[in-house]
Amino acid sequence: MSVRDDYLATAAVAAAFLAEPVVAGRWAEPSALAKLSTGGLAAHLSRQIVLVPGILGAEPSADPPIDLVEHYNRVKWRGADLDDEANLSIRQSAEDMLYGGASLIATQVAGAMSVLPDLVLGRPDGGVRVPWTGWTLTVDGFLTTRLLELIVHTDDLAVSVGAATPEFPSSAVQTVVDLLSRLAVQRHGAVSVLRALSRAERAPATIAAI
Repeated sequence: MSVRDDYLATAAVAAAFLAEPVVAGRWAEPSALAKLSTGGLAAHLSRQIVLVPGILGAEPSADPPIDLVEHYNRVKWRGADLDDEANLSIRQSAEDMLYGGASLIATQVAGAMSVLPDLVLGRPDGGVRVPWTGWTLTVDGFLTTRLLELIVHTDDLAVSVGAATPEFPSSAVQTVVDLLSRLAVQRHGAVSVLRALSRAERAPATIAAI
């Protein structure tokens, strides 16, 4: 499937999981992520769906798009301390959203899902300006960043509520693994990544990409 198809299918999986009663039941409890409640994590996950219609519905950016490795090199949260300003801002925006409760989040997600197919599949090629960074990605590049967020944070949410992680489209998982592998090599070097994937006895402590 295309990245656009994968995004829509993955968003549908995440949306269904967000609507699970167990998520609402654990809303105020700590999540699997440090310093973030389960409700805050759910709210952050929902943003990967809720914010997309407005971004794709905007006029194409005239600025030249950057590639994904450069995008992740530029973002301030990557590799930053939990109390760094960038991470504090991400957590605060998520916590601000959670106060509406699980039902409001579900309503917002359902509303976005109702318009996403036409916007995602009908969006012409061209630059997408990412409002919280100020720079431009291709349509597929932007949706790939959202795929990473959807898959990683749905897993975080599943762990937080003691549920099985839902199954995602295999092509979407492959796209995210490919991206994470590129970022891990860029961050830790090819040898460390090769050893982590092939030689447990020589594997480094971490090859975390983000």
